[in-house]
Amino acid sequence: MENAPPNSAPLYAQVEAVLAASIADGTLPPGSRLPAEDSLIARFQVSRTTVRKAVQNLIDRGLVEIRRGKGTFVSHPKITQELTELSGFVEDMEALGRTPSARLLGTLVVAADETVARHLALPPGTLVVRLQRVRLADGVAVSFDETYLPREIGEKVAADDLETEPVFALLEQKYHTPLIEAEYRLEAVAAEPMVAEALGIRTGSPIFLIERTTYGEGGRPVDYERLHYRGELIRFVTRLARPRKGDAKTGET
Repeated sequence: MENAPPNSAPLYAQVEAVLAASIADGTLPPGSRLPAEDSLIARFQVSRTTVRKAVQNLIDRGLVEIRRGKGTFVSHPKITQELTELSGFVEDMEALGRTPSARLLGTLVVAADETVARHLALPPGTLVVRLQRVRLADGVAVSFDETYLPREIGEKVAADDLETEPVFALLEQKYHTPLIEAEYRLEAVAAEPMVAEALGIRTGSPIFLIERTTYGEGGRPVDYERLHYRGELIRFVTRLARPRKGDAKTGET
């Protein structure tokens, strides 16, 4: 097999190793398209099944990704996002030099379940507006977001162009709703079928789930979000200070 190291590894592993090496040394740079399947079959003189297994392994490792209708592309390095202040996806990506965009999947008035109602301080069953979007950085799907808003403000926001206008900016600048602080809950989960389909990944792939409740003036909840970030594309960083001796939290005097 062309360019394959002389070893007894399965053919798919040898193809995978060659392609991974090309990605590592820059022969296939981030954002470049992987050669077509037929081209790889001819180059390595292996079966279609072998090529598909090799490419799937590269996808599982986060080295390449499928862009629907376009092909398979070399992934960009992981996005490192600092959790130090309340900011939206667009602000975060622009600060990192990435180009953010969004794909709106739908807006719907739904009855708040117990979780949504609790975070928005509403009675269960209250009608709220749910927004579902895929958030992209440099054209790559990074997260699937579900945003829940009280109906009055939510219906106004839903009428805007949510593929170009960030919700945070709309709330603060157009609808004069200051955002003061937020509570984050971050958990590692496996991608459910709906999330996987939205992000173009396999069901069960690793996901960072962030539940974020944003508060306005007077501690009033403004929105509740479930942000599903692709685990292979992003890492979160924060910095913590150790409590000083004598602080009430430590119980020391």
